[in-house]
Amino acid sequence: MLRFLGIGAQKAGTTWLYEMLVRHPEVRFAAFKELHYWDNPEREPLEAYRAKFAGPEAFGDITPGYQCLPVATIREIRAAFPDVRLVFIIRNPIDRAWSSAKMALQRAQMDLAEASDPWFIDHFRSAASRSRGDYETALRQWRSVFPSEQLAIHRYEELERAPNDLLVRVARHIGVDGGFFESLSTTITQKRVFASPVGELRPTLRPVLDDLYREQILSLQDYLGEDLGSWLEEPTARAIAIA
Repeated sequence: MLRFLGIGAQKAGTTWLYEMLVRHPEVRFAAFKELHYWDNPEREPLEAYRAKFAGPEAFGDITPGYQCLPVATIREIRAAFPDVRLVFIIRNPIDRAWSSAKMALQRAQMDLAEASDPWFIDHFRSAASRSRGDYETALRQWRSVFPSEQLAIHRYEELERAPNDLLVRVARHIGVDGGFFESLSTTITQKRVFASPVGELRPTLRPVLDDLYREQILSLQDYLGEDLGSWLEEPTARAIAIA
């Protein structure tokens, strides 16, 4: 049965999470990571989606686009799968936006030297990029429908510092044995998956991203009751790598 949904965020380790969870003997996926069922306006009937999760195992659907679903669709999910567990990894939205822009650059078959500052700025300011970095709005919408205890929020920093510990917590949240990940080699869990092209954020672009996300970060900090001050520090002052 469908046990969990990975709802985001894009460029925040969801592919890594999928690659780790598929190793767990109690976890299953319907052929691949992202089903894009709930964010598809022409989706197939619900029973066809439900049939993908036939069996007693803990099935999952990790589709980062679900972060931005409207409340009406979230209500449909709750009606169809009232006990489903939700997993949301949040990443410094400044780093996330830069990683996303580099991915878009790669898909356009361009390298960093070919892209002008205005090209990057247009990407940063696009509605798609802004919405994927707006975690507070997403959390408020999902929490308005699902009980808070069904939604586990993890930070990307956890993935980098202690990936096995993060996986143990995810496993327990979705109702499978966390001990499997306690013994999984860090050679596996520390492996980078689907990383964006290498390239440091240009100093000329940092102020643009600061302006776009400073108020959102401070608001999210108040909403979560967590210190997110490191997200506003210059990259040289942080140990977190931008990928």
